[in-house]
Amino acid sequence: MPLDSVNDAAIRILAPVEGRAWEILTPAALAFVADLHRHLDGRRRELLAARAARQARFDAGETPDFRSDTVDIRSGAWRIEPIPAELLDRRVEITGPVDRKMVINALNSGARVFMADFEDATSPTWANQIEGQINLKDLWAGTLSYDDPASGKAYRLKPQRAVLKVRPRGWHLPEAHLTVDGEVVCGALFDFGLYTFHNAAAATAAGSGLWLYLPKLESMEEAALWDAVFRHAQARLNMPVGSFKATVLIETLPAAFEMDEILHALREHIVGLNCGRWDYIFSTIKCLGSNPDYLTPDRSRMTMGEAFLDAYSRKLIDTCHRRGAFAMGGMAAQIPVKDDPEANAAAFARVRADKEREAGNGHDGTWVAHPDLVPVAMEVFDRLMPGPNQLERPLSGQEIGRDRLLEIHRGPRTEAGLRENIRVGVQYVEAWLRGRGAVPLYNLMEDAATAEISRTQVWQWLRHAAPLDDGRPVEEALVRALIDDEVTRMPAELPRLAEAVAIFTELCFAERCESFLTLPAYARL
Repeated sequence: MPLDSVNDAAIRILAPVEGRAWEILTPAALAFVADLHRHLDGRRRELLAARAARQARFDAGETPDFRSDTVDIRSGAWRIEPIPAELLDRRVEITGPVDRKMVINALNSGARVFMADFEDATSPTWANQIEGQINLKDLWAGTLSYDDPASGKAYRLKPQRAVLKVRPRGWHLPEAHLTVDGEVVCGALFDFGLYTFHNAAAATAAGSGLWLYLPKLESMEEAALWDAVFRHAQARLNMPVGSFKATVLIETLPAAFEMDEILHALREHIVGLNCGRWDYIFSTIKCLGSNPDYLTPDRSRMTMGEAFLDAYSRKLIDTCHRRGAFAMGGMAAQIPVKDDPEANAAAFARVRADKEREAGNGHDGTWVAHPDLVPVAMEVFDRLMPGPNQLERPLSGQEIGRDRLLEIHRGPRTEAGLRENIRVGVQYVEAWLRGRGAVPLYNLMEDAATAEISRTQVWQWLRHAAPLDDGRPVEEALVRALIDDEVTRMPAELPRLAEAVAIFTELCFAERCESFLTLPAYARL
């Protein structure tokens, strides 16, 4: 049936459709999303069940390892398909939510790439998701602008702007406001489908393309599902195979053991992998949290130059470069400290050192969260990476195996670290419930990953009555007392603080570690 003439009564929108939302939620666009759902959602549900089964094995004491059934993929001499010219230099990428002013500022930031984030940096309210789609549609239509009613400032795109990449939600998240045949559509297919349907032709006509970031994958089978999505969409839109190109975030512990396999599954549709390091810490705690041998120290002690984080970063670089793919570095979450020049200088120095480590190790580019960090990261990569990328750099020669990927960081567990988890976790959830996914807290731009680390680490320490550096075990009475104390120090005007405290506390004391805090929190948006 032609995509421009579909009216399907089995597609239901369970939210108001107001203003310009009608430009996005057209019958043809909804039919495109419904078609993706009908053909591919059954496989998605199977893979989510496989995730749960894998986690049950971890909870019973199994630990991750490389797959025995994919040895041929890991040992083979294959490479991914050539990378489009527009994506050959990605030395600095900026990421952020999809609100209109942010999109314009990020595109104008001087970064090579802007990742418009429908995932961890966006609270998935109906209004946020639809506004983001409108903003990207306007971008490709050449009409994106913003006049701030509060400040009177006009925001316009510069002639030279960043290349756009889009990150849809992960496979696990629903879009509860759209059902097809009585089933809730998943957020990934909703975000991808609407963006692709409205913008594939315009992006291609502009000499660009459909470039994507894919989050939270745990296996080659989950990557293969995205490959199937791409092929299905390309066929429906009469586009050649390989028209869509993705970068996959390696931000789960199981995926770190399947980097070759993920690249292979998407080899016609992939350009690289990225170190999604904050979510990777969260995933490591979640996957191994029931095993007392993997107790973590304060999260501030888990830095990229040591233990499992160093191993995974180096493994990612070698794996990608062996396959002709980019190895993208991780996020610098610092934001300017405007009222403290000394603290600001120290924050920028930390960013510089982090980017020097990444470029020196062989990464082809990196992420920043704030426009003011673009010049800092750019100077480092310009100095240490004179070419557009480091694909031709010799491999490290290191053999990074299972034990190194599972090496836990050393350091103390402290009351200060416990308090920080509570303070950051609760305040982030409160902002998320109010529709904000990128939240400045204590001179860092936080997204959902930091809140995930915070609550899983409290859960892990509670589960094992982990000893603090002063000898006290982390037990229920202590954690409840610290939550109460920290909440009294938070701004009184936070309107959803009580709900945030309830969600955070429930997750910390749950019998089993909830897979994602955004799932129970989504029900309260």
